[in-house]
Amino acid sequence: MVVEPGGACGQLGTPSCPQIHGAVFCVAEKVSSMGMDIESLFTSALGLQAPWSVEKVELDTARRRIDFELTCKANRLPCPHCNAAGQGVHDRLRREWRHLDFFQYEAWLHAEVPRIACTACGKTTQMDVPWAREGSGFTALFEALALSLCQELPVRQAAALLRCSDKQLWRRIERYVSVARVQDDMSGVSIVGIDETSLRKGQNYITVVHDLKAKRLLFACEGRDHQSVVDFAADLKAHGGDPDQIEHVCQDMSAAYAKGVGLALPNAQISYDRFHVIAMANEAMDGVRRQEMSTQPQAVKEALGDNDRKLLKSLTWGMRRNPGDWSARQTNAMHWLQRSTLKSARAWRLKMGLRAVYANAAAGNDRSSASKELKDWLSWARRCRLEPFQKLAKTLSERFEAVVRGMLDSRSNAYVEAMNGLLQQAKRAARGFRTASHFIAVAYLRMSRLKHLPVNPLQPAMPQAAGLIHRCL
Repeated sequence: MVVEPGGACGQLGTPSCPQIHGAVFCVAEKVSSMGMDIESLFTSALGLQAPWSVEKVELDTARRRIDFELTCKANRLPCPHCNAAGQGVHDRLRREWRHLDFFQYEAWLHAEVPRIACTACGKTTQMDVPWAREGSGFTALFEALALSLCQELPVRQAAALLRCSDKQLWRRIERYVSVARVQDDMSGVSIVGIDETSLRKGQNYITVVHDLKAKRLLFACEGRDHQSVVDFAADLKAHGGDPDQIEHVCQDMSAAYAKGVGLALPNAQISYDRFHVIAMANEAMDGVRRQEMSTQPQAVKEALGDNDRKLLKSLTWGMRRNPGDWSARQTNAMHWLQRSTLKSARAWRLKMGLRAVYANAAAGNDRSSASKELKDWLSWARRCRLEPFQKLAKTLSERFEAVVRGMLDSRSNAYVEAMNGLLQQAKRAARGFRTASHFIAVAYLRMSRLKHLPVNPLQPAMPQAAGLIHRCL
């Protein structure tokens, strides 16, 4: 082992920390007593097997790096292309790889990799090394750590921690995700949720499809038209799934998605998500309130009994929130609203009535009861003389069966909406993504529960054997 000058033990610790130095000496003494030199120790630590071994170790404390020189001493090796045994070495190419850090030092592996001249197949092929994939400048363990960090952190932050460029990490994320998705099994998928999420400002969206049973992302692509659903069906088939086995699709009221389901998922029944239906009711209620505030502001102020602007603001948020979440000021505003003859009061009652329909359907889970209550509400909405709610009633009537299906069996896109929220949070933390492919790659990495990604190499250690314990006090 070659160590830069600067202390009795090469200054592996700091001058003010003799305990660490003592520990280093104990390691050296232990290795010496076992008849093992430093190169053999690191050969075992790196998991190398014949014909590979560590030939030299150089620690440079000034440059904060440690370099391992690896060697392959065999002169005859099997051909990597055709596996013919006993082929001669044509030449050796110098390569280097970034490895996991050694204490606070960057670790680098260097080796002259043999190229095999095969007499059987006539090809000259470079030998595969066991610690890295072909063409990579990082070891497999370093790439596994990088992927684990990117599952939790923005890629730029992970790159800063690893002291590499974010472009290097993006290439590896896209490669490993694509390889893992090839092996992904979608054979048991029967209920899916389809939604869109924003990529950036403007009309830039990606479509996401989740398995609502397994709670994982199945497919993501750029755009939000019917072709997105057709592409999902093709991808599902490529991964062992059957589009004919899809029983239910939970989605919003997008006509494009409905068209795609009709074309690509012939046996699927559409269930319109309750979240989007209630959101449409909230939008209709806000429309009535805004119109009344602009055309009859004095009537609103008289009904509330106060001209305070804060009270008007409390009314706005009180109408949107659940009664259990009202503040004291919002409770006061809603108290006066419910005793008024304002259109806003009728709009709020209609919205709360629709929420009650959904709550009763979820509690009873009975199709006939849910249908009857929804029909009653639609009749009320048609006769309410509030144009936004009359339009909403017409929309729900045209999609009546799909709306009722969305009330039963706890069918909801709540999980999809939650995952979209996490994706948007990741986008904000990363200050946006350069391309749609980056956004989609992060979505797969974090939400697809892919089983064939590299495992984080930093696993908890087993307890140390009693005879080898050395404590620095």
